Amino acid sequence: MTVEVHTLANGFRIVTEFMPGLESASVGIWVSAGARAEREDQNGIAHFLEHMAFKGTKTRSALQIAEAIEDVGGYINAYTSREVTAYYARVLKGDVPLAMEVVADILLNPVFDPREIEIERGVILQEIGQAHDTPDDVIFDWLQEAAYPGQALGRTILGPPEKVQGFGREDLARFVTEQYGPDQMILAAAGAVDHAALVRQAEALFGHLAPRGHDDDPPARFGGGESRHVKTLEQAHFALALESPGYRDAAIYTAQVYSVALGGGMSSRLFQEIRENRGLCYTIFAQAGAYADTGMTTIYAGTSGAQLPELVDLTIDEMKRAADDMSEAEVARARAQMKAGLLMGLESPSSRAERLARMIQIWGRVPELSETIARIDAVSVRGVRDFAGQLAVEAPAALALYGPVAKAPDLVGLNARRAA
Repeated sequence: MTVEVHTLANGFRIVTEFMPGLESASVGIWVSAGARAEREDQNGIAHFLEHMAFKGTKTRSALQIAEAIEDVGGYINAYTSREVTAYYARVLKGDVPLAMEVVADILLNPVFDPREIEIERGVILQEIGQAHDTPDDVIFDWLQEAAYPGQALGRTILGPPEKVQGFGREDLARFVTEQYGPDQMILAAAGAVDHAALVRQAEALFGHLAPRGHDDDPPARFGGGESRHVKTLEQAHFALALESPGYRDAAIYTAQVYSVALGGGMSSRLFQEIRENRGLCYTIFAQAGAYADTGMTTIYAGTSGAQLPELVDLTIDEMKRAADDMSEAEVARARAQMKAGLLMGLESPSSRAERLARMIQIWGRVPELSETIARIDAVSVRGVRDFAGQLAVEAPAALALYGPVAKAPDLVGLNARRAA
């Protein structure tokens, strides 16, 4: 498999990976303009813009956009995260130029028809309502806000309803002007792709755009805090975040190995002790998430309101115990899970294309898989234990609780138990 990278004169980047034996390809554009790029008054507009991408261009109606791809058996979609917005399609190899042209059309020629804006506003408000009715979704928004208070990184991707209600055509167009420069875009493609042909097409479609420059996002500050929402539910939902490395920090691999060993699968410590041995919950997990300059190790569980204090105590105990007796077997298993997940995931061209885009965004290059695997293999038991000790006792924390949680431990009490 061959990775090739090219940058146009205006800063537009193209990265491709040819995967022999495939008859299909994934092609898309990743824009470094997610929710974190929004001002407070714009909260939710990156996601709104993503929705509007498929609602009509100067040359295609919403139906024609869908038909252009689906008539050839393809698939087109988009998503918004806190640091990127992506627009991508999966098609057969002969239809890659078509997919590229359609994706470029929705980015370069949106009409933002007022009628379509109103229709999509209703769709997004329904999406927000659905998220609020899903406890194990909304609790992570509250956790993010508690971790990064008063910052773009702490605000919800969907935006609050009152902001979404007010966005109009001018707001959407202004965000595109501010954030969608060619130097903020990455064209990534994987599978049955021809790099030279894509470069030529990208030059024709995007080469005329003037670079706009882009100010770096303000540095994130993990503030920590508590977000408690008491409601009559069957379960009490508990989410704890602890400040961890960002994805440009070499320690991110240690954080990821630790989170897998602690709560990444059925053999993990939290699953075995709290679910299997104690029967206190159905779901419990830990994960290490990362951004450009910060990160969070997150632990989530759902249990009854009466059992939540015991679950919290046991969680802290397991975190502290990991600093003393995390074994070589556990670390080796976590490393193996990470490597297998990475390699299995990259068997699809869509996953490959996403990795290409993210690596170019993060590093400006695409590291060999062997380099990433070597970094995972380099994580030692001593390193995991040291990280576990720092995380369990010293790392700033944020807490979110939802459901019958009026008598649940608060962040002050939780931190006191960590320090004991």
